[in-house]
Amino acid sequence: MAEQWNYTVSYQHPLRTTNTHLASGETVLTDAPTDNHGLGQAFSPTDLLSTSLAACVATIMGIHVESKPYDLVRLDAKVQKTMAAQPRRVAAIAIAFEIEVSSEASDQDLAVLERVARACPVAKSLHPDLEQNVSFAFTRV
Repeated sequence: MAEQWNYTVSYQHPLRTTNTHLASGETVLTDAPTDNHGLGQAFSPTDLLSTSLAACVATIMGIHVESKPYDLVRLDAKVQKTMAAQPRRVAAIAIAFEIEVSSEASDQDLAVLERVARACPVAKSLHPDLEQNVSFAFTRV
């Protein structure tokens, strides 16, 4: 059986990649950051790692709420990445979520939603040495 590939990555000078989602044809560019010899004109690979955590949490929350009697009205997140020098790696990701839910959501609903969100696949896939500081600010509307 032939292997089924999901994505392609093509290197383009200087220090840029084009990443293609094969099923849709959508592309994402990455650049090396300016502090690591790059142009810094697009997300860096470590930026994508950091924002992937936020996107995964948001997606898991959206999936969870689909079967609930309340709505996810708005969800925004601010993401901060902290790099370590030796070895060069992402040392910490901080994410501050601001979430509006419909008034039907109980305190227990929000506690469960947060617990489900913290168990997203990206969070569980990151190395335990990578510090994840994720906060949730819920507002009922």
